[in-house]
Amino acid sequence: MNKVVMKIDGMMCGMCEAHVSDALRKAVPSAKKVTASRSKKEASFLTEENVDAAALKAAIDATGYDCLGIEIVPYEKKGLFGRR
Repeated sequence: MNKVVMKIDGMMCGMCEAHVSDALRKAVPSAKKVTASRSKKEASFLTEENVDAAALKAAIDATGYDCLGIEIVPYEKKGLFGRR
């Protein structure tokens, strides 16, 4: 599983966050836990598929917001029963 974190500039309100989240869901249908934060100027999601950073950037840029960077890191679920 991978966690994708994108730095996005231009979000000003809750609707902006919703537009970015919707664009990410359309670009990556397998995306889970999609979130966007105007205060942090970032959006993130989890996916089990490999994602194309250029396609993600294009999807965000097409909505009128600026994608400043993309970070893809391995994600391991941390939970109560995940450790031994």
